[in-house]
Amino acid sequence: MSFDQSAILAVLVAVVALFVWGRLRVDVVALLALSVSVAIGVVPADTAFAGFGHPAVITVAAVLGLSAALGRTGVIDLIASRIGRLSDNRTVQTSALCGLGGALSGFMNNVGALALLMPVALSMARRGGFRSGMILMPLAFATILGGMTTLIGTPPNLLVSGFRRETAGQGFGLFDFAWVGVPLALAGIAFVTLVGWRLLPVRGRTGGSDDRPFDIASYLTELRVPEGSAVVGKRLDEVLEGVENPPVVDALIRSWNQVVRRLHHAVLQQGDVLLAEGETESIQALVAKGFELVPAKELERGDGGGLVGREALALMEVVVPPRAWIEGRTPATIDLRARYGLNLLAIARSGASLERRLRDQRFAAGDVLLLQGEREGLLEAVRAIGCLPLAERRIALQPGRALVPLAVFGAAVLATAFGLFPAAVSLVAALLGMVLARTIAVREVYDAIDWQVLVLLAAMIPVGGALESTGAARLLAEGLASLAGELPPRLLLGLLLVLTMTLSDVMNNAATAVVMAPIAIGVAAALGVDADPMLMAVAVGASAAFLTPIGHQNNLLVMGPGGYRFGDYWRMGLPLEVLLTALAVWLIPVMWPF
Repeated sequence: MSFDQSAILAVLVAVVALFVWGRLRVDVVALLALSVSVAIGVVPADTAFAGFGHPAVITVAAVLGLSAALGRTGVIDLIASRIGRLSDNRTVQTSALCGLGGALSGFMNNVGALALLMPVALSMARRGGFRSGMILMPLAFATILGGMTTLIGTPPNLLVSGFRRETAGQGFGLFDFAWVGVPLALAGIAFVTLVGWRLLPVRGRTGGSDDRPFDIASYLTELRVPEGSAVVGKRLDEVLEGVENPPVVDALIRSWNQVVRRLHHAVLQQGDVLLAEGETESIQALVAKGFELVPAKELERGDGGGLVGREALALMEVVVPPRAWIEGRTPATIDLRARYGLNLLAIARSGASLERRLRDQRFAAGDVLLLQGEREGLLEAVRAIGCLPLAERRIALQPGRALVPLAVFGAAVLATAFGLFPAAVSLVAALLGMVLARTIAVREVYDAIDWQVLVLLAAMIPVGGALESTGAARLLAEGLASLAGELPPRLLLGLLLVLTMTLSDVMNNAATAVVMAPIAIGVAAALGVDADPMLMAVAVGASAAFLTPIGHQNNLLVMGPGGYRFGDYWRMGLPLEVLLTALAVWLIPVMWPF
């Protein structure tokens, strides 16, 4: 083994370890890997940033922008809202919504597809009287499965196509992935909608019990004892006795931030602040007894016209998506009230306890926030902080305005499918057409692009290239083939698929594709077979991240609203991965012979 091979393998091991560790941002890890690779000489300095011009990176950026533009047309909202009225049968509704999610994810960003459909799913749960946890995880899995079906459906497909272009001179076409992806997606969606949801634990309340269908165990909020309150002079345990399912009081804070011990025997005084966790009903019951919500302070009007009247205020529950810019920040540091006109009334985090005051809580992906703001500008303020509303949007569809972006996008898809232009060129042109047609503003395009993903891709592509150019990928592939002994190519394909799935469950799927695609090409060379079936196995495996909430953004996005815990995902995800593996090992060699 040469120095270059040893060095790039050491970098690879370190990268995987850092991704699994999860303490550093994925783009930071990728840039660190690129910098070290350049420093040790396995990536030439003059090509270090060539990945930023890679067609896969440009295509991902265009798809993200187009997803935002298509979401603004209102067509998707209209179709999704009609699904809930197809039938009163929950299985029919869930299957139709998941089918729509899978279809959308083939042509737009799957996180965007889930964000558009999640409010519809919650509305279905409320009207149908069932828990949102029964529909949100199936919907998240369906949008991931839909990404397998086309070249632009998910970044791993684009990356795998790029490696094929470098070795065979031509990448995969727009619908080449459909031969395998569509049957797998159909089988997977049928499983999660008919069987999979039954494997999830029964937890939380039914969605029809009130106007909030989320399976959230409790919100953390702050309650103050105001001047003249009826609870002044009473013991805390006496006050809580009259409340059905009373909230858990984590702390009682007095003047000068003094924390009172022996909470239940404490006599309440004016100005006391309770740090309490409970359902909205129990919190509202305490407000009725004489407490007030600390964060519900007066807000300035956005136009500078004084304070917002109580009649103009509205509440909205939102979820913090993965890689939102507020992730890791606190309400105090971003000045939520002064800059955005929002009061953070409460916060819920699935599977974790919250012990700090609201102003000091660091937002995390998957958090559900209860926000208060001026009704007219509330949705825009929520978008400005990068959160996703959990209420169905009311959009008045204008057919004339919707027709142009749909026609432009359809033309781009056809141009790519017939090979007139590469996907990157067609989709960038389509995005430019939507900007010129004023479907979406340039600023909104830049806001929609996930720069963390682009930097990750651009930095990891040269590292993956070094894995191949140094011969390290061939070395690993030969070792894998020798360990497998005399196994037939089909079983080696299955081994490669399972290995890729395992990595994708604990690290970013794009990074998984970059690591595994060169190894797949090396395995094919060692066996003397065509590389296409092995690359297809990598594409499927990199997208099949269903065992953990950290394996894919969509899994994490539904964790809070669905009331899921970390260990819930494998209950449905493991049999789904087994099903996909069995089907893929049989189907891939049929469609892409060795």
